[in-house]
Amino acid sequence: MATTAAGRAANLREIRCVETSRCVGTVSQSRRTESCHQAARRARAAATGMVARATRGAAEEAVRHGAVLLRVSLPGAGLLGAVLLLGVVLLGSGIGSRAAAGDWPDFRGPGGEGSAAGCNPPAEWNLEKNVRWKVPIPGNGWSSPIVRGDRIFLTTAVPADGDPPTRQSLRVLCLDLGTGATRWDHEVFSKAMGPEAKLHTKNSHASPSPIADERHLFVHFGPDGTACLDFDGTVVWSNDRLRYNPQHGAGGSPIFSGPRLVFHADGVEEPFIAALHRDSGTVAWKTIRPPTQTPRFSFCTPLEIVAEGRRQIISPASHVVVSYDPVTGEELWRVTYPNKWSVVPRPVFSHGLVFVCTGYDGPAELLAIRPTGSGDVTGSHVVWKTDDNVPHNPSPLVVGDEIYLMADNGIASCRDVTTGTLHWRQRVGGNFSASPVHAAGRIHVISETGVATIFAAGRAWRELGSCDFGEAALASPAFVDDAVLVRTAGHLWRIE
Repeated sequence: MATTAAGRAANLREIRCVETSRCVGTVSQSRRTESCHQAARRARAAATGMVARATRGAAEEAVRHGAVLLRVSLPGAGLLGAVLLLGVVLLGSGIGSRAAAGDWPDFRGPGGEGSAAGCNPPAEWNLEKNVRWKVPIPGNGWSSPIVRGDRIFLTTAVPADGDPPTRQSLRVLCLDLGTGATRWDHEVFSKAMGPEAKLHTKNSHASPSPIADERHLFVHFGPDGTACLDFDGTVVWSNDRLRYNPQHGAGGSPIFSGPRLVFHADGVEEPFIAALHRDSGTVAWKTIRPPTQTPRFSFCTPLEIVAEGRRQIISPASHVVVSYDPVTGEELWRVTYPNKWSVVPRPVFSHGLVFVCTGYDGPAELLAIRPTGSGDVTGSHVVWKTDDNVPHNPSPLVVGDEIYLMADNGIASCRDVTTGTLHWRQRVGGNFSASPVHAAGRIHVISETGVATIFAAGRAWRELGSCDFGEAALASPAFVDDAVLVRTAGHLWRIE
């Protein structure tokens, strides 16, 4: 990986995103559609001490590295007159790598929470008139597609060497955004198909989604390895030494945290969370999960946030959600939910609350947690909770002042984000694993049989359209410009 880019990120790790109630400037890149107030609200970082850490040279380097600078009013700021650095991919997730307008650079898009600013996909999907292209995808995989510039990246596992296959070729594909044509298709790892290579019936050997910065692509296949590639498909580094038994195959996707790549390894025994150096693939830190009862395996993707000036990684696991320091991997706080395991949904962060879905067995709960304090805050920081139609697999979605849940059994619901008050629930029909996504006031969900439903965001249910792709669909859709990318069992579709 490019050492220069990693070095720049490392030099900037102490520059924090800042929340302020007064914006006296404008975003220097007009293509950003979120207002200063929206971005500041999502950043959730305190102003205290920020400018003391931000040197003029670091700020100038940040601009060259693609950051957005906002001028804010902070009494006594000194130095830069209080210049606020906001990573273009922050959207509630702290400082991240720059994402151009229209990019969908990781699982659940910019910020990792399922919303696309500035996109206006069709309100109705008609397979006779709205399909720009449909291309076959080899092998099997439920990773979601990501987009950087004019490239689409996704992973797949292709059975090889016999019937039944004796190995899986774990591959990365790069497709042309405009045409769907394959630019390259490279094997990154090879997985031997022994007795330990079992999968859940709804999983694949290529379920974690890739993530990309401006120059490099990072792919993760759970215990089978993690790799960095350039955009031409050349492997920069690979690491297959963090082995564990995932029980049903890997599921969680990696995230960026400054110069680190962070992912869960919640296996049957000694589950852990790990961070790799993005420039080399070496381990930056590895933290074993707190002791809990069994089962201990889970399949969740973490989320980095900034709350009250403190950057932290929100990391749901079986029986407990833990907040970790992103630099050291040390625990900051935890909330326990005993006898809830196999956690899949990715958390979201809004209105000063982290929303975490617990897992199996029985009804899952949705917990609204204040991400402050230290130690075990189970009794003091859970603001509200519900076990009514909470998903085991799809992630929650926040739009405005509402949180939307798409339960596995096909019941959608909408609640007030700060109180949990139910606004509506509606049976959509079918079973769901893919997470809902939002753009232009419309929420898109797709069932496991490939039936997509579009409904309006708001406090009253209003269906806008539906579409049957005719193939299984467990990957979450991606937005790019005014189009939607949908991965089904055998194809990738561009709808616009």
